[in-house]
Amino acid sequence: MTVEEQRSEEVLPTPSEANPIRVLIVDDHALFRRGLEMVLGQEVDIEVVGEAADGSEAVIMAKEMAPDIVLMDVRMPRRGGIDATSAIKESVPSAKIVMLTISDEEADLYDAIKAGAMGYLLKEISIDEVAADIRAVYGGQSLISPSMASKLLSEFAAMIKNKDDRPQLPTPRLTDREMEVLRLVAKGMNNRDIAKQLYISENTVKNHIRNILEKLQLHSRMEAVVYAVREKLLEIT
Repeated sequence: MTVEEQRSEEVLPTPSEANPIRVLIVDDHALFRRGLEMVLGQEVDIEVVGEAADGSEAVIMAKEMAPDIVLMDVRMPRRGGIDATSAIKESVPSAKIVMLTISDEEADLYDAIKAGAMGYLLKEISIDEVAADIRAVYGGQSLISPSMASKLLSEFAAMIKNKDDRPQLPTPRLTDREMEVLRLVAKGMNNRDIAKQLYISENTVKNHIRNILEKLQLHSRMEAVVYAVREKLLEIT
């Protein structure tokens, strides 16, 4: 087995009742938090380790509890979810943050990605879907509600249109295969769909994405798409 193949086999421990995914819920509506806790409490491989009513509480609790997943609202009193996301990613880099919000504003989506969020889901989704989404993000997927995917592309297009003509530093070179993977990520495809499209394994897709992030010195696949569009490595039509 090659070094690349060995790296591609590196996966997180499979969540189970003995080793559950630790989740922190952050939302300023107590009833919504309670509803999520009740639903997730029925999942043997997921454990709600805490709840926070605003971004300030979330940052403190994340440092204390080191959750695997943080479900984060965007608009909250005292400290908003996007600012809290940035702070949590600095203090608890291993935490994966999913925005779960009613905000369908393109600016919030874009800022959340820049802050390090790995998902942006609207509260219009079925609450029963949240457990599956938590598992997907824990496994390395990035999730965006379908209705927001087109808005993300619109944000990219506007970013290119308004881009300054100032000199840019040379961009790291990606291989042809890495560019193929990045283009499919930009279309909102998950690892499984990318693997089928390119006739490769999901582990190989994960390996390519890991290499892309290392070369670009970024933290999430969506950040990589933003970077690639900004630097005109990709064209969004």
